[in-house]
Amino acid sequence: MDDKTSLFDITLFRQAQIEYTIKEVYRILMERGYEPVNQIVGYLISGDPGYITSYRDARGKIQEIDRELIIAFLLEQYLK
Repeated sequence: MDDKTSLFDITLFRQAQIEYTIKEVYRILMERGYEPVNQIVGYLISGDPGYITSYRDARGKIQEIDRELIIAFLLEQYLK
């Protein structure tokens, strides 16, 4: 039996969750005929969940993640 302790990096899990959610909300907005980038930016800037459709619970999904975390994630991805 291996006596080594496994480490779990919550940061990687959180980043994967944010990425998955953004892509899913993006896809749902496209499906409904919206301009996803404009809608997501509107939500992130204003905090108004009305920018995100409730279709397929897209609004609920994006609201599960703090907007500041989403913005930080997007900035990190852009700067890579």
